[in-house]
Order: sequence, then C-alpha cells, then structure tokens
Amino acid sequence: MRQLRLAKDVIDRDWAEPGTDLDALAARAGYSRYHFIRAFKAAYGETPGQYLTHRRIDRAEDLLRTANLSVTEICHLVGFSSLGTFSTRFKTWTGLTPSEYRAKHVGRGAALIPGCYAMLWAGGFRTGPGAESRTGSGAPGAESRSGSGGGERNSGEAP
Repeated sequence: MRQLRLAKDVIDRDWAEPGTDLDALAARAGYSRYHFIRAFKAAYGETPGQYLTHRRIDRAEDLLRTANLSVTEICHLVGFSSLGTFSTRFKTWTGLTPSEYRAKHVGRGAALIPGCYAMLWAGGFRTGPGAESRTGSGAPGAESRSGSGGGERNSGEAP
C-alpha cells in the first residue's frame, strides 16, 4: 500500500505534465503495468488514468471559473495535449462542455483572474512534450506551480 501511495503522490504532484507515464508510475510502485492498474483501482476505486484525468478536470473547472483564459489555454495548462480529448473528457465528467461550464459558473465566487497572471502562476506553456522551459521563469513565484513539491524539478537549475 505504501508503494501505491508513493505513485499516487507522483500523480498528485505531476498532474499537469502531459507526459505522465503509466509505466514509470508502475515501476515507481514496484509493479508491472497491469498489476499496478489492478492494485491502484482496488485501493482507490479508479484506475491511475481515471484518477489523473479527474485531477486535471478538477483543476480545469477552477480555471474556467476564475481565470480569463481561453479553453485551449486551460486545456494545455492542465496537461491535455488535445483540445478534443479535453472537451470530451470534461463533458463526460461534468455533463457540460468547457464553454457551457464557464457560461454557467462564471461570476460565482472570486473575480476572474487576468490570463497573464494565471499563466505566470502556472509557469506558461511548455515548448514541447516534457520540456521544462517556461515563459516568465524569472518572475517571482514562477518556479512553484502548485505549492506541493513543484520546486523539486528545478533543484538542478542555477538560481
């Protein structure tokens, strides 16, 4: 169970990375790919892929309610590489398309955050799959993405 929790922690930390790899998660837990999927589902009630998708969709819901970003920008910020896949999974999970969700929920809660601030907080767009370069990396707070271990990836970089 401890090894499964470690793999779940990796998902919780790296949920926005488009290249989150099931094989690497399984290896981290010390399981084969298929045994890992079965064990994760038995422990948490959903497969690692479903859990990762739900984490991403939950974050997208927050951004749609609070950030002044396009649906495409939000799609990429939360780790999806395809707008079609993002929209389909979002609708399956919430019952609404991202645009419908925004129209229904915008104005509830906090005021919209300007897109430039949301992009700065999230670290900007990656230049390619798995790329670590971010726009605005010299700005305060740009290195920490979620406040939960995001700085670990930058430990080898010069200050």
